[in-house]
Amino acid sequence: MTAGTDDLILEITNLSKSFGPIRALRGVGFQLRKGEIHALAGENGAGKSTLMNIIDGILRADCGEIRLDGQPVTITSPAMAQTLGIGFVHQEIALCPDITVAENIFMAATNSSRAMLMDFRDLERRAAEILRRLGDIDPTAPVRSLSISQQQLVEIAKALTLDCRVLILDEPTAALTEREAQILFGIMHTLAGQGISIIYISHRMVEIFDNCDRVTVLRDGQYIATMNVAETTPGEVVSAMVGRVIDSLYPPKLGKDERSHEIILDVRGLTERKRFRDVSFQLRKGEILGLAGLIGAGRTEIVKGICRLEGEVSGEVSLHGRVLHLVHYADSIAEGIVYLSEDRKGDGLFLDMSIAANVSALSVEQVSTRTGIIDDRRENEQAERLGARLNLRYGHVGQPVSALSGGNQQKVAIAKMLSVNPKVIFLDEPTRGVDVGAKAEIHRILRDLARSGVGIVVISSELPELIGVCDRVLVVREGRIAGEVTGNEMTENRIMHLASLGEQRPVAA
Repeated sequence: MTAGTDDLILEITNLSKSFGPIRALRGVGFQLRKGEIHALAGENGAGKSTLMNIIDGILRADCGEIRLDGQPVTITSPAMAQTLGIGFVHQEIALCPDITVAENIFMAATNSSRAMLMDFRDLERRAAEILRRLGDIDPTAPVRSLSISQQQLVEIAKALTLDCRVLILDEPTAALTEREAQILFGIMHTLAGQGISIIYISHRMVEIFDNCDRVTVLRDGQYIATMNVAETTPGEVVSAMVGRVIDSLYPPKLGKDERSHEIILDVRGLTERKRFRDVSFQLRKGEILGLAGLIGAGRTEIVKGICRLEGEVSGEVSLHGRVLHLVHYADSIAEGIVYLSEDRKGDGLFLDMSIAANVSALSVEQVSTRTGIIDDRRENEQAERLGARLNLRYGHVGQPVSALSGGNQQKVAIAKMLSVNPKVIFLDEPTRGVDVGAKAEIHRILRDLARSGVGIVVISSELPELIGVCDRVLVVREGRIAGEVTGNEMTENRIMHLASLGEQRPVAA
């Protein structure tokens, strides 16, 4: 692509935005060319979302200029942004759960229609045509019945119905399987070939370098650099994002002399009639165990079954050699087995409540008086102690969790687990939606917890994360353990082979 101004569709100059004393953007500039896929990178809190919300009309800038096709524009609402040809797929899913997929996809068109009656069959037919490009989703299904990854695909389908010239994708693959992500990338390149310009926000360097033409980096609300992807490296981009060199995203694994034969958790014959069958595995002291598999394979369902969060489960669960009698999740917590949900903001945290209240949510009795009243001092001290252990960055423990970055929100969720002095923690997609610096910190935290004697099991759809952070990986396929990978065998090809084709063989104890 040439660098001339004639091929610019969007140009931002000297944009600034403050929220009280906090300066979210400081004189930011950005240029988007026609038909390019342009990555926007930066740590959480760098200003990416603020900039995109201004482009989409959700927020108004304090000063600066936006030009579309060379003409100054003032975008006052998302509806106006759409009329200008700007579509935005947000990271946070914003669908109506009680209506169908088709109704969600065409909600904007339906609201602007003057027709007296809705033609549901026509909506479903048109929705099916769009969804055929993305995945196997029933357009007549209520959204609440879909998995998170399917809901994300519906959000993308909504954007594809708009007549966009500029499409903003904010962490679109965070909840997608590898196969779904590859389908999305194909659609992105097709759209770019048709002249549509895409702003692609992601923390995943491999996605940026495989799919984008250029990358712009923001840090602390300021423009840092724009680089041609073909002329830079992931390391240079990460260094620009964090302002320092991150030596390693993953801490050292267990050495041969550190491996223990002591069994923390022993699961035998775990079965839930419709979702998984005869699942058996062991978790050893000091190790981090991974669970891999395609979306829908049963990874999360198995873990929720162990913790008695859902389903009627049979089989045996032993902790340090003692068979447990678990009926409800409260029994699991009492035994020291806890689960951190993949849906951090839906199930893991109370966003409008304070950091301290979130940390104590599973351990209220520890910070309460004999009469059952929460002792604010004890609650605050607990949050401060666990926050220091996790290097949590915050103003004060009384501030709402919603004010924190994604990485720090995840640390609060982990602190909540630690408040009950757990023996085993199951973490479902522990670094989803957090920046590269926070990912490195969370990986370090997990390794430190494992070395301290806490059993750690990680579910992740990011194969590099599983390979980088785990000592062993169990691969789940169609509700069964299809195999185990460890050492030099722990490769993406091997894991995907087991996840997609299977290989029934004994799992090493």
